[in-house]
Amino acid sequence: MSAETASPQQIAQRSHWPKRLPLELEIPETSLWFNLEVAAQRYPHKPATLYCGAVKSYRELHDEALALAGWLQAQGVGAGDRVALFMQNCPQFLVAFYAVNRANAVVVPVNPMNRAEEFGHYITDPQTKLVICSADLVDVVAAANAALPPERRLPAMLVTRYADALPADGPAADMPEAMRQWLMADPALPAGVVRWMEALAAGLQPGPHQAKSDDLALLPYTSGTTGLPKGCMHSNRTLMANTCGGGQWGYASAEAICLAVVPMFHITGLLYGVLGPVFLGMSIVIMPRWERELAGQLISRHKVTHWTCIPTMIIDLFGSPNYQRFDLSSLRYLSGGGAAMPQAVAERLQREFGLTFAEGYGLTETAAPSHGNPPERAKLQCLGIPIFGVDSRIIDPVTLEELPIGEVGEIITSGPMVFKGYWHQPEATVAAFIEREGKRFFRTGDLGRMDEEGYFFITDRLKRMINASGYKVWPSEVELLLYKNPAVQEACIIAARDAYRGETVKAVVVLRAEARGKTTPEDIIAWSREHMAAYKVPRIIEFADSLPKSGSGKVMWRLLQEREPS
Repeated sequence: MSAETASPQQIAQRSHWPKRLPLELEIPETSLWFNLEVAAQRYPHKPATLYCGAVKSYRELHDEALALAGWLQAQGVGAGDRVALFMQNCPQFLVAFYAVNRANAVVVPVNPMNRAEEFGHYITDPQTKLVICSADLVDVVAAANAALPPERRLPAMLVTRYADALPADGPAADMPEAMRQWLMADPALPAGVVRWMEALAAGLQPGPHQAKSDDLALLPYTSGTTGLPKGCMHSNRTLMANTCGGGQWGYASAEAICLAVVPMFHITGLLYGVLGPVFLGMSIVIMPRWERELAGQLISRHKVTHWTCIPTMIIDLFGSPNYQRFDLSSLRYLSGGGAAMPQAVAERLQREFGLTFAEGYGLTETAAPSHGNPPERAKLQCLGIPIFGVDSRIIDPVTLEELPIGEVGEIITSGPMVFKGYWHQPEATVAAFIEREGKRFFRTGDLGRMDEEGYFFITDRLKRMINASGYKVWPSEVELLLYKNPAVQEACIIAARDAYRGETVKAVVVLRAEARGKTTPEDIIAWSREHMAAYKVPRIIEFADSLPKSGSGKVMWRLLQEREPS
């Protein structure tokens, strides 16, 4: 863009671009498999994964993925076929992902929290050829499969135990007992499935690797606001944009060690636990699922340098009575998104550990980040600036006209990581994009604003605004304010029906342990009146033991909202 043709929004977006970084990246014209092939050649003996006491080198990771690719092709998996991955974080997820890519096929990552009634959609909609799942979830897949007409059922299923990647004597001694039992479980398997170790032991070699940069590589599903989940079509190229950009943004290199705890089925967990680290040749410390004490121990033991997470994990870690004993001194880059980091928590991170939480923003459709806070100049509760090659604007969601700096509107984004469209849904794809100045912009459905320095701030989902007597209340703003209350551990704001105001503000609150039994709803309301405008004050307070969260750790506000009428 030239200064003569650029809009005020475009000029502001680059006003504080880090001088150390290029404005755009040269995206490699290779597949994702090639990244593992290179890492195995460069660092054959270096730990690729560290998992509950087990270490897998890059050469071992490569060789297992190659053998699995050969097995997949022997089952009839061909170029463009869809293979579903249905498991929690484990080394097998990485092996399976790269094996599918090596076989020229497409990965369909599925949330392991899905039940049989839900999983059927991930067989029928993408026309899945084969499912690779963990043994604890095999009954879900089998039940979903059995409920389908014979002509739509899966022809094959590959099953792994989490213990298949553990040391012979089980996980490390300090593993929580409940997690140990879960990892070591060996449930009975239905007839006809193939065990993971059998597939690898077959020693089959795949045919030529033919996947190209623009070939479909990933089909993650996003729920949206209505209807069944939609598949987002990502190519090797769209995934490669953030795969090779994340390291430059966050000071990462082959010497870095990352903690992979965000679920790998989720686009953020996939990028920062599966794709980016392998591109750089980093070592990946894998957590099977979130457990705050274990997280603190792993960071301390393995000297983790990079951790991408969600704010609820930091909040939970601070809730541990042992958090001050954890050695977090090795951390160089702490980032995340999914929800705004409460200012009070961010300030504690700075004060007690000298760490800046660099928030980012992105969606499944943008292969995780489209915006990020430069770690050297991060702003709190801020999405950051558009990253490499990204052009984002704030528009009026009705007229689609670009708005002045500072005004709230819908965020639209154009960049190399934006998806190609929704799988077999041409009408939804058309509705998701608009054309401006010869560019194709994705309509995020998020409301936000941009300040004079080009930093973006989210206001809320387009559909989540509460209208209380004509006053617009943005739930995330009230939530962030409530986090400053010393009695509040977590909070979620939803709309409640009100005969006078139409809608009113309701807060579902999890109290800190020390406040339970001592804090009343009236206390929270009184505190709120002192700390926020009257129309924002929650009129109804409901205490809960916990908030419902998705597999990626985000608070499921829609679920609470849907329950409210009852």
